[in-house]
Amino acid sequence: MFEAPYPPYDPQDKSRDSGSYETVVRRWPVIITNLIDHVHCLIHDLTMESQALANSGSTDPAIQLKIEEGNGIIAKASHLKYRMARDQELEMIPEDGEFYVHEYNSELEKLSQAGKNTWFTAPWLYADFRYRLFQSYFKQSTLWTDFDPFYAKKEETFRSSVTAIHQIATTMHNLETEKDKLVDDPDKLSVLFKEMVQMCLWCVLTHDLSLLTHLTPSDIEHLQTVGREAQQARKEFILKDDQDAVWEYVESLKPLAGTVARCDFVLDNVLISWKLFTDLVFADFLVTHTLYFSEVPIHACSPKLFPWFVSDITPTDFYQTIESLLSPTFFNATMETTPESAHHLKEMVERWRRYLEQGIFRLSTAVEDGHKKTQFWTGPWPCWYMEDKANSLWRFLTESGLVIFKCVSFPLFAAQESTGDVKWPVTTSFATALGRPLAGSFSLLSLRTNKADVVVGISQGVADELDEKDKGWRVNGKYVPRIRCA
Repeated sequence: MFEAPYPPYDPQDKSRDSGSYETVVRRWPVIITNLIDHVHCLIHDLTMESQALANSGSTDPAIQLKIEEGNGIIAKASHLKYRMARDQELEMIPEDGEFYVHEYNSELEKLSQAGKNTWFTAPWLYADFRYRLFQSYFKQSTLWTDFDPFYAKKEETFRSSVTAIHQIATTMHNLETEKDKLVDDPDKLSVLFKEMVQMCLWCVLTHDLSLLTHLTPSDIEHLQTVGREAQQARKEFILKDDQDAVWEYVESLKPLAGTVARCDFVLDNVLISWKLFTDLVFADFLVTHTLYFSEVPIHACSPKLFPWFVSDITPTDFYQTIESLLSPTFFNATMETTPESAHHLKEMVERWRRYLEQGIFRLSTAVEDGHKKTQFWTGPWPCWYMEDKANSLWRFLTESGLVIFKCVSFPLFAAQESTGDVKWPVTTSFATALGRPLAGSFSLLSLRTNKADVVVGISQGVADELDEKDKGWRVNGKYVPRIRCA
């Protein structure tokens, strides 16, 4: 089995703006504190409800049990935060009836033997198993079993995206009126494809839709000029750009269209439903406006089978996103939203729902043996273990025409999992960092901005220049190491 020839990043490394150090010292404790606060607020509400019942002469044993279990969850999370701050040993996953208990604990045994089993010495990729610990806290209860401690934040953030969502819906409506012309004009499709790529790359950093401003039927020709200018302006932040090669490859899939051509979206941290929305727009474009793909499984890292990485979407979240987008009361109206844009949104999302019903869009949990395939994305391994640890998933992806690895926020999947949380030299090729079992198994498009230490596929000179100009360039999300196709 492939093993990386370099060690993982050290969370204790303070010599530079280290993403792993910042995560362990600051981000993880905040996440745990927010979870504790949220559960505490819910317990307060339950206590008020219980007191009101008592004042009326009645009781509800279920409320009392939920309060007791909630306090137990808070105690466990507080203990975890205490141990983390003091660099104590990572604890075993308890037998909670869920998957990968033995696998996580076996990996922890190996780390223990190597003296790398504390919060500041364990590899970041493995230490993020705290989400699996959170899951065990809730799964060992009776009334909190399916509770998502991050759901309220997901919904709040999604609601704030209303203006951008309506604008994109109108853009897609306008494209629909030109559909017949577009499918026969590869030059225009190429421009639109690149704009969709850019939208998916940068949307997490801003809701500014300048990326899609000119996607009206009368302005597509104008976009061929404006788009080039805009992309040129962004090149400073894209350290290596393979978009032309990606499009050339996509065009080569045309003979397969209408038969078995498939594009798989492998999602990670999707910034609640806003980023999922933009990924669905991209998938819609590929299926509706090109001849190259007949189906798009929305799968892999997202959905997670349980709440993970704060904003990663679960299967429940995915389907709730569709329903929320169709609800006339979910979003608050703004000056930028109109009855026409609301109609355009409804029209587009109803098409997505039809695609789901027809199997054109598919969640990974809905494919054959999908639950087992999806488990891998919450496992403790980098992706080069996929063929060995999740062979059915690996074989499924090898049948795809194009696999799009998505991650724009904290690239646990796109960086740490696909290339390992490893100190690869920046000049290492992406294929080498993927590892021998994974590299070449399927055509892969990686879209991610940098918010992690791992960077490969660029020249040493570029890295040195950025180290001088912007010490935090690896982790601040401003740069794209490469829009790459492998």
